[in-house]
Amino acid sequence: MKRFDPTRENPRNILLVKSHSAGVGDILRSSAAWAVLHRRWPEARLHLLFLTRWPGYPSEELVRDHFLLESAHFIPLREGKFAGMRGVGPGEWKKIFAALGEIAGRIRPELIIDHEPHGLESTIVSRYLRSRSSGSVTVGVAEVPGRGKLYDFAGPSLRRYARERSLPEPMDYTCRDFAALAALGLERNGQPIVLQVGGEGQAWQSGPGKKISGNLRIGLNIGCGTPDAHERRPDINMLVDALGKFRQTHPFTLLLTGAANEQQINREFILGAAERWGDVSGIFDLSGTGSLNTLAGIISHCHLFISGDSGPYHMAVALGIPTLAIFNLFMPEAFHKVPYVRICLSPDTETVMAKIEELLPHGP
Repeated sequence: MKRFDPTRENPRNILLVKSHSAGVGDILRSSAAWAVLHRRWPEARLHLLFLTRWPGYPSEELVRDHFLLESAHFIPLREGKFAGMRGVGPGEWKKIFAALGEIAGRIRPELIIDHEPHGLESTIVSRYLRSRSSGSVTVGVAEVPGRGKLYDFAGPSLRRYARERSLPEPMDYTCRDFAALAALGLERNGQPIVLQVGGEGQAWQSGPGKKISGNLRIGLNIGCGTPDAHERRPDINMLVDALGKFRQTHPFTLLLTGAANEQQINREFILGAAERWGDVSGIFDLSGTGSLNTLAGIISHCHLFISGDSGPYHMAVALGIPTLAIFNLFMPEAFHKVPYVRICLSPDTETVMAKIEELLPHGP
């Protein structure tokens, strides 16, 4: 049986296997790799297969509508105890294989890329998909000795990949997907993560968004919906002070974003702003407004976006919006190193004001 040769042939369908985390930012970080694959094979259709331990996560809808993906499939990967050890048991694998067979029959991928460097689940899935897709080949990451032999092509371990490219460790999460692509001779070359506003976001912009005008619109995402939200949120009092002072010389409309369960944190900000500055008529609380697709439209409506380490931060970067990201912890692997992003670590009022000034369209 003739195998597909990615060094000589153009694939029609590429299936990308992921399983790390279903967070918005975690999945969007893969979009840089999707963009590079699309540039290399512009006629190929990209399909995402995500093995999820978080079925129904909000990011699924956003990713299914991503402009670079032909399709996205989320298969639950439920763990239990088998023979005294945690893992996916035979009964669960039977369901997974049935779903994989249906996907392989529908997509018929020539190229199957497993981006996960750790664990056996994605390796098993890749090999099973290969067995159900005539002539296809697999690409993976040789993270540990012997793992590379389980694929037709294998990129280097993450540490070796970073060392060979003089990348700092811990390595930017976005670069991790390129360890597998190195087996195909594909490099990131500064490619940022990408996202486009879809139908729901455009509908918001042409509807409710029209009522939110102003020469300068700044978006602010204070909350974070994850369990460790409190330690990742920017200091509210500092934000009230910085944005209030900045507004005295640069009038702007402020759009507060967030999930429905983050409305309380936005109310605290508005109450603090009213007490400190009085006039809060130009502040709009849009938390809980629609889906992540709607949120993309809201973020894209802003000239500048400010956020802690959260999904909207990554969305703003992917949309190409000038973004100020405020971190409380030093996490270089979560930093986006692109010209229109500024990273601050537990900043004071003056630092935030200076960074906003840098990012504004009329700034330096």
